[in-house]
Amino acid sequence: MAVFRIERFSPLPAAEAWHRVTDWERHAAQVPLTSISVPTGLPSQLGTVFVARTGLGPLAFDDPMEVVRWTPPAGGRAGVCQLEKRGSVVLGRASIDVLPTDSGSHVVWVEELRVRLVPRWGDPLLASAGRRMFGKVLDALLASPGDAHG
Repeated sequence: MAVFRIERFSPLPAAEAWHRVTDWERHAAQVPLTSISVPTGLPSQLGTVFVARTGLGPLAFDDPMEVVRWTPPAGGRAGVCQLEKRGSVVLGRASIDVLPTDSGSHVVWVEELRVRLVPRWGDPLLASAGRRMFGKVLDALLASPGDAHG
C-alpha cells in the first residue's frame, strides 16, 4: 500500500479551511481528466458518497469514496474527515485533519492507497506521485483568490 502525508499551514480560519478541503467537487478542478459527483447529495456528512471519475470515454474508471468519519472543527477542536475508497481500481483510505492555530489552520492529509494491477514495488512511485498531485490540490483549495495558484 502506498502511504503519503501532506501538511499545509494556512492563514484561513479552521472552519473555512475545512469547508474548502471537504468541497469534493472543487477537487476535480485540480486533477486532470477528472470529474466528481456526489450522488448522495450535499452537504457532506457521515455516509456521504462521492465518485471521482478519471479518464476519457471507455478508458475511464470510477473511484467511489464514502465519508466514514465527519467531525467539523468547532470550539478550538480539530476537524477530522475520514474516507474509505470503495472502487474496483483504487482502494484504501484517507484522513483530512484541520487543526486551528493561532495564525489560522494546519491541514494534514494522509492517504493510504492501493491501485489494482500496480505491483507492491510500485508503491513508492505511487506515493511520490500522490504526494505531488494532492499537494497541488491542497494548495489550490487553500489559496486566496489573489494568489498566483488560486
